[in-house]
Amino acid sequence: MMKKITPLVDFQRIETFWDPKVVAEFNGQEMRLARLKGEFIWHSHKDEDEVFVVIEGELEIEFRDQTVALSGGDVLVIPRGVEHRPIARNEVKVMLIEPASTINTGEVTSHLTKKTLDKI
Repeated sequence: MMKKITPLVDFQRIETFWDPKVVAEFNGQEMRLARLKGEFIWHSHKDEDEVFVVIEGELEIEFRDQTVALSGGDVLVIPRGVEHRPIARNEVKVMLIEPASTINTGEVTSHLTKKTLDKI
């Protein structure tokens, strides 16, 4: 059965920050929605590229040599192995597109690590 995805409606079902939820799976990839607020941890993903699609709000992604500012409608691809840290000074709604094997904190384990993601 085909399922339409309406991110702004699905975000209403997400109550916590930095807790991605899977809304679609395809070709070994997942489309994840997350509400972000505050600073995440420095991390990288050794084997996976990561795509950030900002749906609403303003997000900064820090790299060791620069900071990239994103706002609603912007997309950023972070290549595998590149260390980064997302910062949301106010609430941001993002869609992440990445391999299903991707752990949100990469090779770093912290209280923010989500090894199993809920589906909505």
